[in-house]
Amino acid sequence: MASLSPYERTQVLDGVENANNSILQFLSNTKSRISVCSDSTGPSVSVGVELYKRSTIDLKNRDIKVKHVTEINKENIHYCKDLMKMIHELRHLDGVKGNFAVSETEYLTTAAALGEAKPVQQLLYSNMKTIVGQQQYIFDTLWNKAIPAEQKIKEIEEGIEPEYFEVFTDRDRERVSQILFNLAKSVKKEALILLPSAKAMIRVDRLGVIDHIINASQRGATVKIICPFSEENSEITRKIDEQASAVKVLNGNNSPYGMYIIDGEKFLRAEVKEPQAETFSEAIGFAVYSNSKLSVDSFRSVFELLWNEHTLNEELKRADKMQKQFINIAAHELRTPIQPILGFLGLLRSRKTEITKRELDESLDLIIRNALRLKRLAEDILDVTKIESQSLEIHKELLNLNEAISGAVQDIIKNQFDSRRGQIFYESIEDTILVEADRFRLNQVVSNLLSNAVKFTKRNGGTIHISMKKKDDYGQEVALVSVKDTGVGIDPEILPRLFEKFASKSFQGTGLGLFLSRSIIEAQGGIIWAENNTDGQSGATFYFTLPIISNKRDSQNQTSR
Repeated sequence: MASLSPYERTQVLDGVENANNSILQFLSNTKSRISVCSDSTGPSVSVGVELYKRSTIDLKNRDIKVKHVTEINKENIHYCKDLMKMIHELRHLDGVKGNFAVSETEYLTTAAALGEAKPVQQLLYSNMKTIVGQQQYIFDTLWNKAIPAEQKIKEIEEGIEPEYFEVFTDRDRERVSQILFNLAKSVKKEALILLPSAKAMIRVDRLGVIDHIINASQRGATVKIICPFSEENSEITRKIDEQASAVKVLNGNNSPYGMYIIDGEKFLRAEVKEPQAETFSEAIGFAVYSNSKLSVDSFRSVFELLWNEHTLNEELKRADKMQKQFINIAAHELRTPIQPILGFLGLLRSRKTEITKRELDESLDLIIRNALRLKRLAEDILDVTKIESQSLEIHKELLNLNEAISGAVQDIIKNQFDSRRGQIFYESIEDTILVEADRFRLNQVVSNLLSNAVKFTKRNGGTIHISMKKKDDYGQEVALVSVKDTGVGIDPEILPRLFEKFASKSFQGTGLGLFLSRSIIEAQGGIIWAENNTDGQSGATFYFTLPIISNKRDSQNQTSR
């Protein structure tokens, strides 16, 4: 074995035999510690070459502390796991290229590239204090930047991406464009996008981002976009609405920057330097890209705050519009019955001595009918207030639904139905159907649905069919009541919000009746819905269900009494 002289020297050792002898002598001279830095092939050399493996195990038996920093990847992970059992500590650092070892007094480095699990071919050796000290300082610097091998191995095995925080300047614009494109393409669960202007939407659409976002939404991803609306980007917003209606787009304000958060894992933030530029890369300046959990969560919070703010503003605008519509409709609804009441009262007063009994009866009937209409309007408004304050009272009792529906139908025929509009047909069933419901409120629902049908049924030949049947609803037997008319049908614009407050497009009602009906039915355990007829007839059909009380339970109730 070649011996290393005690005097200071630096030399190159060629050939596997000389290199191996030098390594063994270096290890033999070590008293307490060795610091090793290697590229990603280093662990395979330490573990895969039997001579080096035995020497490393011997160091552990001699209680020599070996610290090794290398780049751990999928290809060398099995070598790294074995190496961790043989040395004091292993750490990972991205991009390590050097291959050297430092002891208390000596320094070794490879003069040629390492091969996987192959012996060293050539070495540079030195025991000069200045060189040893410098290399120990370099190692300590790398060591302090490295992370524990256990952490990196876990990230690789679990597919966890290491954290990064990259900052880009004007010179990196094309790189940032590619990052944004890749982010849009990679969306799996969620995309939160803040676009600084209408022009910005055009730029990202040209980049292909919008198409990838649409595809992600079609695969089930949640997509939210805040962007100012204008005629300039109206075609793109229309494309989004037509191809991916689940994508939520809010009208935002102009902003000096754009923000893109993907799957709660990565974000890109880019400032706008050239607002009128045609392409994304030409428009941006300073940009930040990261998968830091803390940073992603912070930007996500900022986005959600903006989203909630814009949502609230949209809701306020919508509520203000609905309120104005309601005031106009309510004013009309109030005037409609008030005018005939005042008119006929004035007529009665002016002709009180010459009016016939028949004229008096007809006038009083009309006055009473319109007074009842005013009363219903006042009660509807009061009931809506109670619903919103959660103080609407429901007094349930055991009812024969056949009798309750029949009574409501007779009431509407007697007090509201104009026979010139057509006919009302009620198809009951022979079985007694028992439900627990509030008789007054149930009558209110049927009255609302029939009044609605009457209102929109054409004169001369129009028909309204009320029917009832039993139905199994996921193991629960329910009564299904339907009210079908041959009227004009439900406006497609109104249909999605039919049972919301003030859902009306004409001065033919306040839009409160169906809102009340839904609240009442749901409070009694049922559901209510509507659809336009699809059986070749015009008009619409309203449905509601109520849970049926079994005869067995009714018998038990009777016995307990």
